[in-house]
Amino acid sequence: MPCLSGSHVAIAAVANMYGDCFWMQRGFMQANANSGENQHSLFHFDDDKQSFEDLASTNGDATWSGRQLMGLLGYTNWSSFEGVINKAVTACMSVKASTLDHFRRDGSDYRLTKFACYLVVMNADSRKTEVAKAQAYFAVVVEAFQKFISSAGDVERVEIRQELTDREKSLSSCASRHGVQNYAFFRDRGYLGMYNMTLAQLRKHKGDPSQGKRPLFDFMAKRELAANLFRITETEARIEDGGITGQRALEQTALEVGQSIRNTMMDKGGTAPENLQLTTDINKVRSDLKKTAKGLEKSKGNKLSGG
Repeated sequence: MPCLSGSHVAIAAVANMYGDCFWMQRGFMQANANSGENQHSLFHFDDDKQSFEDLASTNGDATWSGRQLMGLLGYTNWSSFEGVINKAVTACMSVKASTLDHFRRDGSDYRLTKFACYLVVMNADSRKTEVAKAQAYFAVVVEAFQKFISSAGDVERVEIRQELTDREKSLSSCASRHGVQNYAFFRDRGYLGMYNMTLAQLRKHKGDPSQGKRPLFDFMAKRELAANLFRITETEARIEDGGITGQRALEQTALEVGQSIRNTMMDKGGTAPENLQLTTDINKVRSDLKKTAKGLEKSKGNKLSGG
């Protein structure tokens, strides 16, 4: 799917200006049809009122307009909302679901399957009332066919974990080019800076569920994963920007970046990163997301009673 995992698809400024207004207006108009309620009222299960399900295009598989969903979730800027869609695409790719099937380009818009809408909603800003309502709606939909519900935080974990894999490979290549001879020592200095202990010590301290057989990242919660992603990305940036070379100098850089991340996390009494609790195996979350995709596919176009 062109450009989805990279920079946003370019759209002319005039098209953005008028296109956003048109789709926002359409979203608000349809949300308020036969009712004086706000647009987020479409996320409900009342068969007597227009709902999110009614907005699906039934020309073949049921799909929803990305620009229309933008309005329903309280966003007013397409470029900003495309960032949310791109996050959803990353999450979709990380569970090996077809992005071509779930996120289809339609001119300056997207046609989204229900699973794609679910991923977009889970990656959207939950501080928005409209998003919170939509997340609650999808939680009920998913619960109807799956006992375990992947929360918005779990969806973000999957995305960050995939980014970590990519950034680790990039840092390894960078370190090698700049003269690292022993990568394990170099890596451990980063852990030592951030956790005050080596990776082996950290595994023991946290009670590694895999007993060293899998990356500890697979069991870290979102905050800790994000901190490590920043640590690894910043380490590579400092090496490249500073032209740092040699095993000892590179190890020192990894240590200093790790210490900086640690200080930020512990500022004003924050929890030390080594004391952050591990959480559900990321593979379990990926498996549940795959089940969610299949369940939403089976439920497409159907309303649930109750709620």
